[in-house]
Amino acid sequence: MMAQAQGTGHAALMDSVYRGQRHIYDLTRKYYLFGRDTLIDGLAARPGMRVLEIACGTGRNLAKVKAKWPGVRLYGLDISEEMLKNARKALGPEARLGQGDACAFDPASLFGEAAQGFDRIVLSYSLSMIPDWEGALDHAASHLAPGGELHVVDFGDLSGLPGPLEKGLHAWLAKFHVETRHTLPEAARQVAAARGLTHRQTRGRLGYFQLHVLAAR
Repeated sequence: MMAQAQGTGHAALMDSVYRGQRHIYDLTRKYYLFGRDTLIDGLAARPGMRVLEIACGTGRNLAKVKAKWPGVRLYGLDISEEMLKNARKALGPEARLGQGDACAFDPASLFGEAAQGFDRIVLSYSLSMIPDWEGALDHAASHLAPGGELHVVDFGDLSGLPGPLEKGLHAWLAKFHVETRHTLPEAARQVAAARGLTHRQTRGRLGYFQLHVLAAR
């Protein structure tokens, strides 16, 4: 009951945050959510592959995935029904979308298909907004198909930024319930080791963003 209550509370919080912002989200986020297109370019997805984005927001990334990797099968979930309104408009029948908690979603019930893994799973600037982000990372990894890959991009340590700019960015992000995850590299290594996955990471310029790929053998 506690997990359910927390999930419900977080859904309500995200709806309140994005009820108005969803209309300008993509216009504003392109100026500071760097590394998303680098992640998409690195998916190396093939026609027929099942690509899931957890916390898909407005559907911006899934639309880019479709354009970059034609023929893939798109899936997306978000805890905010407000954001899914945009995603449904953007993607229409091109993607199966559902409201779900990143820490506890069940693909079979969410998408109405027999349970099976995903060939590519994406977490894009979402772990920094999920309270139990380590749980979300591990839950995502648990849904990889054999040979599948989990791709993660999020804020890095920001250590290359001038001190005042780094401090100001942290304060501004906090207004949107965003907290940078300095221990994400170690958490990704631990999930990979526990689940028998390989792990590789890339540090973005000035430490602004970090990219991680956890791959099933």
